[in-house]
Amino acid sequence: MPGNVDRRVRRTKEAILRAFIGLMQEKGYDAVTVTDIIDRADIGRSTFYAHYTDKRDVLYASLDDLAAFLRRHRGDELFGFSRALFEHVHEQRALLRALLGRQGGSVVQARIALLIGDLVREQLHDRPTDVPRELIVDCVVGAYTSLLARWVDDNDPHTPAQMDAAFRRLLAPGVMGALGRP
Repeated sequence: MPGNVDRRVRRTKEAILRAFIGLMQEKGYDAVTVTDIIDRADIGRSTFYAHYTDKRDVLYASLDDLAAFLRRHRGDELFGFSRALFEHVHEQRALLRALLGRQGGSVVQARIALLIGDLVREQLHDRPTDVPRELIVDCVVGAYTSLLARWVDDNDPHTPAQMDAAFRRLLAPGVMGALGRP
C-alpha cells in the first residue's frame, strides 16, 4: 500500500508540473495562476496545496531537481555544469524552454541565476583569486544565462557541445587569469 501512495503522489506532482509547464509555454510565468494549474491538471485545490504552497513552489521544486542533476554531472572541471546543462536543455527542450526562455519571467530567471551562481561558488570556494569571488560568479552567471536563453529562445542550431565550447572559450581564460592560472 505505501508504494501506491508514493505512485499517486508522484503522478499528482507530475500532472501539476506538466500543467504548469504547458501554461508557462502558452502564457508565460507571470500570467499563470494556481487556479490555471489546478484546472489544467484536473485536481482539487486541496490536492494542489497538499503538495505546493503556490506556483513559485512548483517552479522551485522543478529547479531544485535540475540543480541536483547538475551537481551529479558537473565533475571537477571548472564550469563542469556547463555541458551537462546544455545537454539537459537539449534533451528536455519543451520543459526548459518554458523555464529558461524569455517566457519564463523574472522569478524564473532569478532562480536559475541563483542555481548557477551556487554551482560556480562551489567550484571556486577554495581557489585563491585576485578578483573578488562574487564578481567572478556574477560574470559567469550573466554570460552563461544569456547564452542559454538565446540558445533556447532562438532555437539556435548549435549542439550542446558547441555551446559549451563557446562558453568555455569566452569565459575560461578570464576566470583562469583571475585564479592566477593562464
